[in-house]
Amino acid sequence: MGAGKSTVGKVLAKKLGRRFLDADHVIEERCGVKIPVIFEMEGEQGFRKREAQAIREITNEKNIVLATGGGAVLLPENRKALSEHGVVIYLHANPIELWHRTKGGEGRPLLQNGDAKKILENLYAIRDPLYREIADHVIETGKPSVNQLVNTLIMQLELSN
Repeated sequence: MGAGKSTVGKVLAKKLGRRFLDADHVIEERCGVKIPVIFEMEGEQGFRKREAQAIREITNEKNIVLATGGGAVLLPENRKALSEHGVVIYLHANPIELWHRTKGGEGRPLLQNGDAKKILENLYAIRDPLYREIADHVIETGKPSVNQLVNTLIMQLELSN
């Protein structure tokens, strides 16, 4: 959450000549409502079920760049689908950096109830090992611009082919 998946993903897709998909946007289109409404009506468990279905379908598509929601790695079936059907890139940022990027928490249901900084630290502790488990590449998102990040990614992708 706040690592830049959608922003970097769009630029990467354009440079690679691929279609960009954001799993959260796919879910919103299917449901006809925004993610916070899904969380409100169905809770996180209901949302994760919808997310798993979307990821299962999207990962069967070819020549795409997919940005998943930050919690997509929580379910083993999502990790399996992502790692078996593509190259997984983990855009890494530490919890303090994420907190600065997500201040306000608008549109981020998990940050609505409680101390956002503490919530991000807890989410990071759970999710970071899961991202690292399936990542083909880990990219630090701290200081570089989006274009610098994308260029680094493209170089790493070319080296691994």
